[in-house]
Amino acid sequence: MNTASQPPPFSPNPSGHGNPFPEKQSSNGALGISPAPPATAAPRVRRRNRMITSCLECRRRKLKCDKSHPCANCTKNTRDCVFLAPALDSASQMRLTEIKEKMGSLERVLEQDVARNSTRPQSWKADPEGEQVDFAPEPEDEKNLEPTPLATADAVYDDDADDDLADLGFAMGRMRLSDRIGGFFRPKMAEELSVSLNDDVADNHSQSRKSLSPEAPIPHHVTSPQYNKFLAPGPTYIAPSSSFFFSSGQSSASLIDYLPSKIIANRLLNQYWLAVHPICRIVHRPSFQRRYDTFWADVEMGVEPTGSLQAVVFAALFSGVVSMSDNAVLMAFGTSKKDLVDNFQMGTETALGRANVIRTTKVETLQALVMYMIPLCRGEISRSHSALVGTALRIAECMGLHRDGTEYGFGPVETHVRRLIWYHICFLDIRTCEAQGPRPHIRSDEFDTQFPLNVDDEELEALDPPTTSASRWTDMTLTLIRMEANEMCRIVWVDRQRLEKKKISLTSVLGKIENFRKIMKDKYLRFINDNIPIQHLGRQICEIVTLRMHIMVLHRYHNSVSYQIPDRLRQIIISSGTEIMERAISLETSPALSPWAWYSSAIQQYHTALLLLMEIFAFPNRKEADRIWRCLDYVFEIPSNIPKDQRGRWVMTEIRDKMGIYIASRKVMAPSSMLERIGNQSTRSGNTSSASPPAAVGKVQQGNGDFAYGYAPGVTSQHTQGPETLRSDAPPFSGPAPQAAMPVSAPPIQGDKTIDIDWHEWDKLFPPDSNPNYMS
Repeated sequence: MNTASQPPPFSPNPSGHGNPFPEKQSSNGALGISPAPPATAAPRVRRRNRMITSCLECRRRKLKCDKSHPCANCTKNTRDCVFLAPALDSASQMRLTEIKEKMGSLERVLEQDVARNSTRPQSWKADPEGEQVDFAPEPEDEKNLEPTPLATADAVYDDDADDDLADLGFAMGRMRLSDRIGGFFRPKMAEELSVSLNDDVADNHSQSRKSLSPEAPIPHHVTSPQYNKFLAPGPTYIAPSSSFFFSSGQSSASLIDYLPSKIIANRLLNQYWLAVHPICRIVHRPSFQRRYDTFWADVEMGVEPTGSLQAVVFAALFSGVVSMSDNAVLMAFGTSKKDLVDNFQMGTETALGRANVIRTTKVETLQALVMYMIPLCRGEISRSHSALVGTALRIAECMGLHRDGTEYGFGPVETHVRRLIWYHICFLDIRTCEAQGPRPHIRSDEFDTQFPLNVDDEELEALDPPTTSASRWTDMTLTLIRMEANEMCRIVWVDRQRLEKKKISLTSVLGKIENFRKIMKDKYLRFINDNIPIQHLGRQICEIVTLRMHIMVLHRYHNSVSYQIPDRLRQIIISSGTEIMERAISLETSPALSPWAWYSSAIQQYHTALLLLMEIFAFPNRKEADRIWRCLDYVFEIPSNIPKDQRGRWVMTEIRDKMGIYIASRKVMAPSSMLERIGNQSTRSGNTSSASPPAAVGKVQQGNGDFAYGYAPGVTSQHTQGPETLRSDAPPFSGPAPQAAMPVSAPPIQGDKTIDIDWHEWDKLFPPDSNPNYMS
């Protein structure tokens, strides 16, 4: 895809030429690490991604090229004059910059080995997945970076777990929580909240802890039918059926059993074009409209349409019903929404079974399957949804949708539709992975399908269809924003694992995110007119998804086991999290955006509110407190009779009790390494005597040795002038916040072993002026 008319595609390498986020780490920016001797500080190799304008022969022979085609030198010597393409697509540019990053990393390793007279021959490692990855030695300023061990990617359950219990978690206001939060499995979430609530500081085996133990009986007040309603699925939950997977394709049901009149079908199709198609575009509208007319022409002649056509029409009508409110369905059709949803869901599944979806080679049948899954995979996702997405992915790969249609000579419309289907499967892969885990199945290096062109649907059927994207808002712009942001989330997901293995620096990951945000702003957001609702929706979704990447990277370090996260990092979490919540609430409550509110739970599930709750519980006097509480009141639906100063404790207690019930019912098992880590910490805390040296500044030492998800009340994160043990039984924080001992942009205090960042580079990523004063 030629992207010459677009802004440069985003580069995941923050050290590229002209990029304001270089990866260089300043030696005096390490928190608690002495500056390295000058002799060991090898100069960083800078690599520039500048355009090559000379022909390859002149470049190889180091001759001056006149840039003509063919150039004078090649003409004179009768050589082939070959120029590089004027621009690369986003995927190719990303691969190119990754290769350059690896080359630069290898050069840095070699220079450091020479400077230090090191005898280590290692300059690269073999990645566990089989990919050779070269990287520089672990930076000194990130050696203490340690995520919480209470979050892991893999979940295990006891064999006698209750499979009749829905695996959707529990409802807490508008949020749904399970044992997997932010894509990570947290089997000790109830205990973490108990420590944060400071309920059992005096007794390691308090009644509140015993009540949450899987072996102990659950108190009667939390097992009543009224209380257990929170475990039931919500009103938007739609469970998929497995009947169409295991059917023989010869269903006894007739199309007439589920098909409404043409008048009703037309109204539902109009609803699809209004509420579903703009935000979940998976069909080419002009060609689909012709297929829809063919469908009704066959029905009126008494001819049964093909199975694939039945499936895609019923999937569109099903999506249209799901996007309507209960009152709208009742007023328009005189029946309940549930009955209408059940009818069209059964009709779609029957049509998919008749179309032999499991062994199909028809793109239209796969299109119908993905269209059917879009309204299913939103806020409440069970493991059955995840298995269904995995099936669709395997079918798509067997049909070659992970290869771009241009390689096989497909026309513009066919190529466009294949790209739409593939990237919707990519989104469903990430979405179900976040909800049920364990990790995305699609790897960026295993497909070459390009993004759809940023053009209007009608342009693809023109006599001279476009081959490049338009630099304006088009029918595809909103969908492209979602698709490109989703692929960046895939990169961040992989980088989180690389970050834990010390294969990449935190500064580099955050630099990728900021670089991507700037690219998206230049590429799409500059065309947005916020007075047009659909364009305003595009801005909201873009900001939510890109800001959420900060939370994806930093949330595991928010409750670091041994050392508190620095205020600079915490402020990024708070500012990004608060803006995410405000924009997500706007998606649901803004009248101008109401046609697309039905899909908001697929964009944001409000889990960031839990981080904000922990923060405001520990620091009630933050300057963002009013904004945060407005969001929390909406998300958790806090009763008005709860005193203002007790709201945080009430919400955390409710979550802890409900989480304890859910985890006990699901028979969740924690890995042995996690239990050993907790036990070792308890032993260290129990053996501490009065003669022991005080804890380092910023270290949270819980009274019972357990790890807290958030903070104990009163534990401040500001650096003080001298060492001081921070106790979990400290009185609640009140009054003005203490002043930080170090300036905003100054190097950190030596001897403070916490998460260390090169603040000189950090100021370039997040200017201090954008986050003045952490607390008011």
